[in-house]
Amino acid sequence: MSGFGRSVTSYAMPLAALVMAVAVRSSGLSVDQGSLNARILVGALSSAIMFVTIFVVLDHAEAVARRVGEPYGTLVLTFAVTAIEVSIIVSMMLHGENNPTLARESVFSTVMITSTGVVGMCLALGGWRHRKQAIVRQGTSAYLAVLIALTVMTLILPTYTQATDPGTFSAAQLGFVSVLSVLLYASFVFAQTVRHREDFIQGQPHDVSVRAAPHGNISASALLLMAGLIGIVMLAEQVAASVEDTLVAYRVTQTDSIVGAMIAGLVLMPEAISAVRASLNNELQRGLNVAMGSACATIGLTIPGVAAASLLTGRGLTLGLPAADAVLLVLALFICNVSFSTERTTFLTGMVHLVVFFTYIFLIFIP
Repeated sequence: MSGFGRSVTSYAMPLAALVMAVAVRSSGLSVDQGSLNARILVGALSSAIMFVTIFVVLDHAEAVARRVGEPYGTLVLTFAVTAIEVSIIVSMMLHGENNPTLARESVFSTVMITSTGVVGMCLALGGWRHRKQAIVRQGTSAYLAVLIALTVMTLILPTYTQATDPGTFSAAQLGFVSVLSVLLYASFVFAQTVRHREDFIQGQPHDVSVRAAPHGNISASALLLMAGLIGIVMLAEQVAASVEDTLVAYRVTQTDSIVGAMIAGLVLMPEAISAVRASLNNELQRGLNVAMGSACATIGLTIPGVAAASLLTGRGLTLGLPAADAVLLVLALFICNVSFSTERTTFLTGMVHLVVFFTYIFLIFIP
């Protein structure tokens, strides 16, 4: 595609996503109206527009990220994607009947997709192209320490507390854990951007093919980035709700697991592509910053967000994972610890992560 074509697309798709989302909401085909076939058709069209917009948003996010530099650049997309996920989960929580496990499934899916799927693709594809790739051990260890603490507190601990039913927190416990999650993530961001910034920046290898920083209007890229993200949020809500209604109509079990995985996959797509691109360009640490940063931000910010919505609306919130999912989560975190224990990774390291990822996908449909 010519430069002019890319320029037109970069401006048109964020606006098209917004227009489509507004049109769906103002018509008789919203998430709560219209026939099943109409909702499926609208969901398919929304998915197509959203898919293209995601790639456009990625380009704008990379333009902003490369202009502000590392590690600040990786935070741009991380915060944006986390805002998307919180808004979608909250809207889905308030859609139809109470679904208390949706937030848990979305957060669990995000952690599994990033720590096994995205990280696995980064290590496998990067290792295949460059044989061995270097990482900054201090930075990856910091990511992993925060991720372990947050996942255990929010997804495993609720199963063993005694104040309420297994898998749930009392209001006091939920508020306490939410505050701790925000404080821990804020401390991590401070360490990443100020106190120990050098631990998250990898010296550029001599064989890296460097792309020049974009010379376009950074203000325009930022505005189009926000417009595209808002459009994706509104369309993803429509797509997710349509899928949920369709699964219920056809009596498909594991509805929350499938919808949670779909939400996580949709909102993580820009970051996943960005991380794999960085790894293929022999910037593995940058790719890991994006992938692991998503997992940390998801728990550190999404759980407090949905917890606040639960406390304000009175909707139930079940966070404790079933035994099989808890085993997969612990396995994923253990493998990350082994993979990041050295300063170099290979293709085989990535394949180990991908095996766990494929197991997670398989068990969604055949638990």
